[in-house]
Amino acid sequence: MTQYSRLIFFGPPGAGKGTQAKMLSKECEIPHIATGDILREAIAQQTEVGQKAQAYVEKGELVPDEVLAELIRNRLQQPDAQSGWILDGFPRTLKQAQFLDQLLSELNSSYDLVIYLDVPDEILMERLLGRGRQDDTEETIRRRLDVFYNQTAELIDFYQQRNHFLQINGNRPLPEVTQQIKTAMQEGN
Repeated sequence: MTQYSRLIFFGPPGAGKGTQAKMLSKECEIPHIATGDILREAIAQQTEVGQKAQAYVEKGELVPDEVLAELIRNRLQQPDAQSGWILDGFPRTLKQAQFLDQLLSELNSSYDLVIYLDVPDEILMERLLGRGRQDDTEETIRRRLDVFYNQTAELIDFYQQRNHFLQINGNRPLPEVTQQIKTAMQEGN
């Protein structure tokens, strides 16, 4: 096992978080915990938390922090997450980061490394438009980027003030980015 196996990935939409998390999850045999995936799974399974979340989703509203937090709590307590995990899409706000610190403390755990994938806006735009999704218009992408930067500026400061924060240039070939993350995981940043 690598030295660091409890990771938080964050970065703007299109930075490559999900791609990197999936690859490293498979290679390191630790679960990739994407909030969107566990949200959909909880709704599909009609768990108590899933039913709460579904009520918001059906109204087209954002699922509140408390409900997301409950999903994360449940997921981190599952047996496959005991040897490590990669969080992708959580935390997105300072409030969520503070909750995560509290939760990990309650679980006698902590994160090992926060990885911020940094990619210039024009490259993000190109990547997201290239996916060909209907909701990926230039206007929607700009709005999503604005929301991301407004919510996460303080999150970057929050994690930079602590140890184990790594900002990576995500505007390089995929294998180079992966190798930099793996090196950081093995060396302990």
